Amino acid sequence: MAVRLIYETHSPTVDNETGIATGWLPGELSQVGRELAVELGVRRRDVDVVYASDLRRAAQTAEVAFGDEQTIRLDSRLRECDYGIYNGRPVSEVAMLRRRFVDVPWPGGQSYRQVVAETAAFLEDVMDKWQGCSVLVISHSANRWALQNLLEGAELEELVDAPFAWQPGWEYTLA
Repeated sequence: MAVRLIYETHSPTVDNETGIATGWLPGELSQVGRELAVELGVRRRDVDVVYASDLRRAAQTAEVAFGDEQTIRLDSRLRECDYGIYNGRPVSEVAMLRRRFVDVPWPGGQSYRQVVAETAAFLEDVMDKWQGCSVLVISHSANRWALQNLLEGAELEELVDAPFAWQPGWEYTLA
């Protein structure tokens, strides 16, 4: 048996639209983000379970997408990287520093390797609980990089420097 894992990023936020790296701050969906969350719910209505980061913007994406139609399980292991003192700073500033914090934690925060470890622990639980099911994960860019690192073997150092190209979800088979 296997698990069909579907990863979707949270919908766009006011911070995204104004160039702010939210990090562990809650964030709030923009109007466009709300519209895209509705589309996500239509696109993924066939999943067995929905997990989302417990940060507001991811939880809000799931709530708008599924309302009462689906139980949403919030999981802190699916959080964006904690940029520490850089939470809420301009994306341009944070992006220039990412490679420095692959293995070393952001000042007052965490490293990208710590995000990978949290994501790996989450995947182990999913494998134990959801064999033969479709699992939707709504999370953040750092978690997408963690999945690419864990499931595709991509180098984290390269991923943090690459531009993020949005698409309507990524699918994996966990066997």
